[in-house]
Amino acid sequence: MTATDDRTYRSGPNPFHAVMLAGTVPLFLGATLCDYAYSTSYHIQWATFASWLNVGGLVFAGFALLCALIGFFRSSHRGVVNMIYPALLLLTWVLGFVNSLVHARDAWAMMPAGFALSIVVALLAGTAAWVGFSRLGAGGKP
Repeated sequence: MTATDDRTYRSGPNPFHAVMLAGTVPLFLGATLCDYAYSTSYHIQWATFASWLNVGGLVFAGFALLCALIGFFRSSHRGVVNMIYPALLLLTWVLGFVNSLVHARDAWAMMPAGFALSIVVALLAGTAAWVGFSRLGAGGKP
């Protein structure tokens, strides 16, 4: 009789990485919704909310990017296809940073560029989360 040891390996991101990645979507989406609320009501408080939500999304996306880069360099599959997920997170973070610079201006001066950037960053964050939680972002074979 032969004893076999079948181990199941986790193919998803670690829990800290998953929380950081999942946190980016509602924060950037909240910033987009606050920009929409400001564009319809012109209450300056909505612009302030959007600025703070954007900063929170940058913090979460930065930690998720750090975890993604560590996971990429620790993985045995370092192909171009597996670089899509860290590249999406990097693009999300860079455009989110540009968006935070746009939101640092006066509330009247940040529209409509801030709203448009918020939409793009929210879509990129959603795409990065989708790819990150898929098999492709987890370092598995595509």
